[in-house]
Amino acid sequence: MSGGHDGFGGIGERFGRLPLRARLTLLTAAAVAVAVAVSALACWLLTRTQLRDEVDNSLQNVTVPPAYLQYTYDNCRPTDPTENENAPPSYYNVQVVQVDGSRCVGPNSQPVRVQAADLAVAQGLRRDTLHDATTGTGADVRVLTKHMDVQGVQFAVSISRPLSEISSALNTLALLLAAVAGLGVVGAGTAGLVIARSGLKPVDRLTEAVEHVARTEDLTIRIPADGEDEIARLSRSFNSMTAALAASRDLQQQLIADAGHELRTPLTSLRTNIDLLVRSEQSGREIPAADKAALLASVKAQMGELAALIGDLQELSRPPAPGQSAIEVVALHDIVAAALDRARLRGPSLAFTADLGPWYVRAEPAGLERAVVNLLDNAVKFSPPGGSVQVRLAAGELTVRDHGPGIPQDELPHVFERFWRSPSARSLPGSGLGLSIVARTAEQAGGDVRLRAAAGGGTEALLTLPGAATPPPEMPGPATSSAS
Repeated sequence: MSGGHDGFGGIGERFGRLPLRARLTLLTAAAVAVAVAVSALACWLLTRTQLRDEVDNSLQNVTVPPAYLQYTYDNCRPTDPTENENAPPSYYNVQVVQVDGSRCVGPNSQPVRVQAADLAVAQGLRRDTLHDATTGTGADVRVLTKHMDVQGVQFAVSISRPLSEISSALNTLALLLAAVAGLGVVGAGTAGLVIARSGLKPVDRLTEAVEHVARTEDLTIRIPADGEDEIARLSRSFNSMTAALAASRDLQQQLIADAGHELRTPLTSLRTNIDLLVRSEQSGREIPAADKAALLASVKAQMGELAALIGDLQELSRPPAPGQSAIEVVALHDIVAAALDRARLRGPSLAFTADLGPWYVRAEPAGLERAVVNLLDNAVKFSPPGGSVQVRLAAGELTVRDHGPGIPQDELPHVFERFWRSPSARSLPGSGLGLSIVARTAEQAGGDVRLRAAAGGGTEALLTLPGAATPPPEMPGPATSSAS
């Protein structure tokens, strides 16, 4: 048994290694072969039944002359008797079956083996019977046996007809059906090959495109996608995937180029200042204390700027947590309150007013807090000394308003681009990534962020996040925060 199982397994494994086109052709040919074989068998069986019914009807319609029966009975011979002028047509065999099972074969008839059913009819237990039998020479015949009662003498008359004519016709039909089935299978295989070649052309194009991308890393290739079938949908999905990969690669290259450009300035300045300090130590020429303090302060500021830039780059390039395991329901008003405490330390000369209504959102707490801090830092950076910053949270909309110089209308579409900085703000500290981080965080939380010119001057940042004013059942009750 294991050998047979392994054999079928080996066949299945070899079939699985065939090209898809060959498998489709073989499966089509096999399906047609099974269908043709079943149809041919059904046709053969129906024809056989019809022919046998015709033989049975002919036996029912045969009338044996009484003189022939009388001659057969009077000259009873169990084997082939002599010819007689009262004999029926030669393709019928007639014999008399007596109650003891003996037989009397009619002239020009072949003796047929007596069966139990024939004996039962002769004994009067049955009126008639119809069955298959064989002659003394082994030829197949169809037999109809009828009960007879003549002047108190009971016997049976068996009339039989050879089945050779039926067998010949059925054999011819079987050969014909086999030939038709063979032609059908060959035609099905050819049609399957043509259909497979035609149907798999889009798959071939897709395969060639994938191999081209893998070989050349060229993501600009596109596959024609006509229609609404599965292949067209797959082609469109592949085109969307390559377009997304190309856009991602372009963004990655742009990010690397922009990061290199942004890092070059602080690194150059940092290296210049350090070179001055090193040459001073090597030459023994002391730098004035005030200049040295300024150099060290500049080095510290540039290191802080580099650290901030690297931190922003890490935050912006950090992928979402697998399975969104870090996403949870958080109180946005609490996060804004904590961010306000940090903003007050960075802008001690500014006046902060806050009106925070309760709002609960699904987000990553650390990322959301960093986004709010970036909005507040942006307001602190552009606010004049002694100015004020208004913060308001109501119905899921966080508004941060400063009284700085504002952003020109033509620059508003660019404020969320990576490393973009307004010409008027290039002298201010910052990496140009803060608002990009805010935009990404808002998008991940299902919200959005935008800037607009505030009435009376300054800029107003609006961060909108979906959520609810009441916490879910597993969280503690809401606590409205208000600070000024």
